[in-house]
Amino acid sequence: MCRNIRRLYNCDPPVEAEEVRASALQFVRKVSGYRVPSRVNEAAFERAVDEVTAATERLLATLETKAAPRARQWPERRAT
Repeated sequence: MCRNIRRLYNCDPPVEAEEVRASALQFVRKVSGYRVPSRVNEAAFERAVDEVTAATERLLATLETKAAPRARQWPERRAT
């Protein structure tokens, strides 16, 4: 599927809400085939991103592990 999928669980430092939403956006873009949806599809696209974000946050909140957090393996995003 996507080569850029990043681990969001059990990271040090923990992922932030923006990173979860960015991952949800990437997923919806891949599944829908749209980088930017048309106006007629915009509401459905945004709703899907919101729902995937919420589901991901619920998943991350309920997972359990005894493993030590892993160091992030990607550079921090720069503010632009």
